[in-house]
Amino acid sequence: MSDSTTMDKQPPMTGMATIKFLNEDKDVTVASGANLRSKALDHQIDLYTLKGKLFNCGGYGQCGTCVVEVTEGMENLSPRTEVENRKLKRKPETYRLACQTLVNGSACIKTKP
Repeated sequence: MSDSTTMDKQPPMTGMATIKFLNEDKDVTVASGANLRSKALDHQIDLYTLKGKLFNCGGYGQCGTCVVEVTEGMENLSPRTEVENRKLKRKPETYRLACQTLVNGSACIKTKP
């Protein structure tokens, strides 16, 4: 007789998170695991300065123009990637590249720091 518990299956991702964009005074609700850059752009949050508007890489972590500052909830975001560590090596630990950041819980974000 087989055991009815299924330890191999992972529960579906049903968690939701709220990203508060401080400069825009806008709250965006996203599914847990969402990409910060994608969700910001989906909700008309402008991440880019003029240079970034002209030369952004489209979310591949190559240009470093989607920099944001995390003012609260860093523990609810994915860890910094090696790409971020290289691009942001002279920036504060609270700075992230939105394209490399996954949201796993609520956070407050300052765009164009």
